[in-house]
Amino acid sequence: MIGRFRCLVLDCPDAHELAYFYRQLVGGEVEGPDPRWAVGDGSVVLRGEAGPVLAFQSVADHRPPVWGAPEQQFLLDVLVDDLSAAHEAVLALGAAPLDGGGGDPARRVYADPAGHPFRLVRP
Repeated sequence: MIGRFRCLVLDCPDAHELAYFYRQLVGGEVEGPDPRWAVGDGSVVLRGEAGPVLAFQSVADHRPPVWGAPEQQFLLDVLVDDLSAAHEAVLALGAAPLDGGGGDPARRVYADPAGHPFRLVRP
């Protein structure tokens, strides 16, 4: 092993807005800039009881990734017990479906409000 996972940093137009979206999605507490995560001014972190720390940094010229494009950089998987209920909840938070309703009954792909892809997955 070379190292240990520290955090995942997402660029976005509004760090606070995106942090609160993910807080509603996976829980945790949104905190202000923290020098331990070194993401700079205008950033916030989402720290939960389990799982990775998510850090969000505001970037004025943020360009969201394009789902399915070769340059896609990552995809967050979020486990949910009820895919239908989770689908409605993330839409209410501002997520946008990316898989056209999906053909797989165990998973659905969405874009968060800043355009980053994430997937709801049943266990």
